[in-house]
Amino acid sequence: MTDRPSAPPSPIDAAEAARLAEIARRIRVEVIRAVNHARAGHIGGPLSAADILAALYFHVLRIRPEEPAWPDRDRFILSKGHSSIALYAAMALRGYFPVEELLTFDAAHSRLQGHPDMTRLPGLDMSTGSLGMGLSAGMGIALGARLTGRSCRTYVMVGDGECQEGEVWEAAMAAARYGLDNLVAIIDHNRLQQYGWPGDGPDGRTPPQAPGELAGKWSAFGWRVLEVDGHDVAEIVRVLEEAGRGDGRPVVVIAATIKGKGISFMEGHYYWHTRAIKPEEFELAMAELGERVAPAGTTGGLR
Repeated sequence: MTDRPSAPPSPIDAAEAARLAEIARRIRVEVIRAVNHARAGHIGGPLSAADILAALYFHVLRIRPEEPAWPDRDRFILSKGHSSIALYAAMALRGYFPVEELLTFDAAHSRLQGHPDMTRLPGLDMSTGSLGMGLSAGMGIALGARLTGRSCRTYVMVGDGECQEGEVWEAAMAAARYGLDNLVAIIDHNRLQQYGWPGDGPDGRTPPQAPGELAGKWSAFGWRVLEVDGHDVAEIVRVLEEAGRGDGRPVVVIAATIKGKGISFMEGHYYWHTRAIKPEEFELAMAELGERVAPAGTTGGLR
């Protein structure tokens, strides 16, 4: 087992930031492509999480895609499991499986189900989908790593709407009780849930509301709280590396994001939580993401 470095985080250079931003763009492209092909799936939440996933899978996580069961790997749990297509896209681009397999998303016998299934796809550390459970599983993994002397860290992405689940706070209380500073929760704080919040207008847009004051809540439960712009990959990397400098407390990173990020007509609309994409919407989304739709009848869908 190799000890992890304890040096303070250093800023990534412009080239690395540009590389990660391009990967996040490609994640968004694959999200739209797969959901369009499946004619079903979640969209808004996967798009808000893309930059965070790019930073994790291509810079922060200690992983071996060619050896997904490597015992000393860092663990990642997508507690907001309905956003699975964004995780699959990041994993495919990282080399866990062919990118072409993303077009099997949500098919009956696919390894890429609508919610992550660790019994089907190597590289998944937890099956999720019933909201609120992921942090409990992550806490158990982090505690197990400590008891077995492993230096791996466990990262759990939680939705802000999911923070209304009581199990989240039961896990938060227990993690602080055990001082699990190898556990990092990341809140995808896009300020929207499936049906919006009370007072939302009929156009589906929402003012900046949220399920309570998250920073104060997590701090009250004994967690170290860090906040970040969830669409600035350089800042995401810096904050996640800072989160790895343990001080005896679990860490929560509250990432301010925009639901539907990257596609103007989806941004900030709660009704893009899950929705089939119309052909003209697909073309517009691809254009905004810098992709050209392939001519009808060709394979691949994009050029």
